[in-house]
Amino acid sequence: MAVIDGTSRLRKVLMCRPDFLVSAAPINVISEKYTEPLDHDKMMQEYAAVVKAYQDNGVEVVQVTSGKKMPNAVFARDFGGDVKEGYILGRFKKPIRFEERRHYEDIMAGLGIPKIAEVTEGYFEGGDFAFIDEKTLAIGVIDRTNLTGVDEIRKQLEPYGYKVYAVKANPDYLHLDMCFNLVAPKLAIAYEAGLPEDFVTLVKEKGIKIISGTQDMIFKHGYNVEALGDNHVMSLKQNTFINEALRSEGMEVIEVDMTELLKAGGGVHCMTFPLERY
Repeated sequence: MAVIDGTSRLRKVLMCRPDFLVSAAPINVISEKYTEPLDHDKMMQEYAAVVKAYQDNGVEVVQVTSGKKMPNAVFARDFGGDVKEGYILGRFKKPIRFEERRHYEDIMAGLGIPKIAEVTEGYFEGGDFAFIDEKTLAIGVIDRTNLTGVDEIRKQLEPYGYKVYAVKANPDYLHLDMCFNLVAPKLAIAYEAGLPEDFVTLVKEKGIKIISGTQDMIFKHGYNVEALGDNHVMSLKQNTFINEALRSEGMEVIEVDMTELLKAGGGVHCMTFPLERY
């Protein structure tokens, strides 16, 4: 099993059913708007549609569940990050997610994926983790990850030859995957004006073109897409601007219809932990 970068062919993912997601915990500026109980049947239908979209595109989906103390475990991306040599175990900042750390650590052990790095002093969530290329990683320092966590990861991954860059942005953006995503080796989508100038320069120096949208699109999960490789990407049906812009760049866009799960604060990228990508 290996994840060699962020845009090679996605072959296997880990996803968690929203069995215990009842209401939108006020974990960010999106979810705090919704105080009524969520429509569980609708969430399950939306989750199943994402699973089917992956399977229809040749991606194997390992499905797990959580427990009453882990309502937000549906956002499987956040427990860590995966690289070629193994995975990085993160450390959650919010108490509502503390139980997920051991839960996912046990799952990864059961899958036989080695833990090569672990954050124990700072904070790091996988929504802040992004490949720029095979040996260049960007980690958002936005709301849930701090510089201490980034430094821990940098030190532990240095022997493997990785360069790790910290990317600071407005805490309202929550995670890096809400405002930046690499969709093909030389194509990204982002709210460019909300990202540090040195990071934007780094991306462009790598020869990566950035499709830039508005700040408002962050809070509608417009940039929260999942690259499937081979110029395919999964995106929300309502992301009309991004979807058309991606198509104009030659990308095949697989649209999924999701509204209820978004109320909990995450989209398709948040729900997906890559296990194999090569």
